[in-house]
Amino acid sequence: MITQKILDELTYRIIGCAIEVHKELGPGLLESIYDKCFRSEISRSGLQYQCQLYVPVFYRGLQLDTELRLDLLIEDLIVVELKAVDALHPLYEAQLLTYMKLLQKPKGVLINFNCINIFKNGQRTRVNVCMQLCQKHNYVSMCLCG
Repeated sequence: MITQKILDELTYRIIGCAIEVHKELGPGLLESIYDKCFRSEISRSGLQYQCQLYVPVFYRGLQLDTELRLDLLIEDLIVVELKAVDALHPLYEAQLLTYMKLLQKPKGVLINFNCINIFKNGQRTRVNVCMQLCQKHNYVSMCLCG
């Protein structure tokens, strides 16, 4: 069973990898560069990941072609979206929450490499509240969060 402690430790490692990349490269580069370096750091830390994962959308039994792709899914648990932008717009958080809900993942991390300090203002962690409630009340087997 996945516990909050496991998710928190995994999140800590993910943010640690982002900090390492940021210490080495600093702000001001293209997102694609941070993406490659972050994937390298994630691998180096021993974490498993999938990148550019297609996110299916189902509506009334039909799979719709939305071409949604998330940046990384780490350990099949945490959705990670990478940015290199001036500010984290609410749209980016909506994107992260959408991926989390559609894939039924418990946690997500939004990372912006275009900042001075990743830990203070370059990352946001979000929890899939629906899944959290299902786990709290032991409804996991009949959870309808996705």
